[in-house]
Amino acid sequence: MSNTGSDTSIRPFSVEIPQADIDELRRRVQATRWPERETVSDQSQGVPLATMQELARYWASDYDLRRFETRLNAVPQFMTGIDGLDIHFIHVRSPHPNALPLIITHGWPGSIIEMLNVIGPLTDPPAHGGDAADAFDVVVPSIPGYAFSEKPAATGWDPIHIADAWIALMSRLGYTRYVAQGGDWGAQVTDVMGAKAPAELLGIHSNMPGTLPPELSKALATNVLGAGDPPTGLTGDEKRAFDQLNSLFTKGFGYALEMSNRPQTLYGLADSPVALAAWMLDHDARSLADIVRAFDGSPVDGLTRDEVLDNITMTWLTNTGMSSGRLYWENTLGFFDIKGVTVPAAVSVFPNELYQAPRSWTEKAYPNLIYFNELDRGNHFAAWQEPDLYTSELRAAFRSLR
Repeated sequence: MSNTGSDTSIRPFSVEIPQADIDELRRRVQATRWPERETVSDQSQGVPLATMQELARYWASDYDLRRFETRLNAVPQFMTGIDGLDIHFIHVRSPHPNALPLIITHGWPGSIIEMLNVIGPLTDPPAHGGDAADAFDVVVPSIPGYAFSEKPAATGWDPIHIADAWIALMSRLGYTRYVAQGGDWGAQVTDVMGAKAPAELLGIHSNMPGTLPPELSKALATNVLGAGDPPTGLTGDEKRAFDQLNSLFTKGFGYALEMSNRPQTLYGLADSPVALAAWMLDHDARSLADIVRAFDGSPVDGLTRDEVLDNITMTWLTNTGMSSGRLYWENTLGFFDIKGVTVPAAVSVFPNELYQAPRSWTEKAYPNLIYFNELDRGNHFAAWQEPDLYTSELRAAFRSLR
């Protein structure tokens, strides 16, 4: 991509992948040198060899390597320069009057691919069994270093800088009132927007809220071998959340620690498609279990093997495996810490999220809490895996702000 980040105009964009890049991807997948099988019968050592070999077989033979390109080019995409960096984004205006503008931020190892199946239901509810009164204009930007947004050539693009860029983007699009939503990294960016509280921002929604009290955050962060017994005085829901986070910090955050400390060491992500795929699949135990099922032929909800490979293929072809990981190095905020949100806030708690935020913590973290719902199903990649459920939550969460 040419370095045109100084051009602040809004320019139409379409994906055009050279055939030579497609052919080289297929060649590299087929030439993978495989290790031995794991020595356990579960996923405790990482992504199973059988899963990766089936992924590689399907990727190189049956999967349409231009599927993600076709899907992205079916929606309006644009580029604009913000702070010297080209930002890629999807922008779909609703056909219904008085639609509420909404900016959605993805996470890692996801991307804008996560949101493709919710754009239609959000922008045109009647076409998907909903009410036109719940319509949104939808903006989905790619975080710098992800997909087709430019890769930062210098430090400084942390979640706070990204929040400022998104505020600038919504202003440039002419929106004088809007709401914001995010999960994973998107939750951090959205929380920061809610703390900055620009006048145009009516409210936010998070499916991975930052609610961890400071004293508990310190206890978790200062002992990577485990925080020991939970503090006394916690309710049942609070103890459950503390235990979930303690397990995550000690057993499930290895990828984040590596990218937080040494992202430039991960050259395999740029050299081997299968190395990249394995790294992206092993985000958290529940998601990995679902993805393993997808490649076993029994996908859980919407996270099919094609959806998974759309995201991985785009990441490979844009060579953003390492640049996306640098966001962990840039970040100085606690993933689950309170960010100081003051605008109206809505929270959906999914049972397969990294942790289930207790209502007691949520009310303190978001003093203007307008919506809180604990669901009986749903996952970390909420929009990607359960688009109907995610859409319903956003409609309900923002209904009072219209």
